[in-house]
Amino acid sequence: MENYKLVLPGHLNHYGYLFGGNLLQWVDEVGWIAASLDYPGCNFVTIGMDKVEFKKSVRQGALLRFEAKRTREGNSSVKYTVDVYRHDMKSGTEAPIFSTNTTFVCIDSQGNKCGLNK
Repeated sequence: MENYKLVLPGHLNHYGYLFGGNLLQWVDEVGWIAASLDYPGCNFVTIGMDKVEFKKSVRQGALLRFEAKRTREGNSSVKYTVDVYRHDMKSGTEAPIFSTNTTFVCIDSQGNKCGLNK
C-alpha cells in the first residue's frame, strides 16, 4: 500500500525540522491502514515497532511517500515493513529517509488477542 503526506508548519520542531514523533505516528497509521485493508473485520492494535533510526532530515513543504508491505503473518499478528521516501517534486527523484517493521495484533471487542480473518 502506498500513501503520501505533506509536511506542514505544525509538524516541525523549533529548529524547522520534522518532529520524529510525527513521522512515527504516520508510519504507524499507514501500517495499520494496510493491515486493516488486507484483513477486513480485524481490529488491530500496534504491539511493536523495530529499529527507529532517522536517515535524513525533513523540512517544511516536503512530500513524503509511505510504502507498506506485509512481511510476516502469524495466527493473530501481522508484520509490515514501512519505508518512507522524501519525494522531490521538481526532479521526480526520491531519497529514503526511514524504514521500520511494525507489528499489529488482531483483538476482539474485549481487547483479547484473536485469530486473523483471512
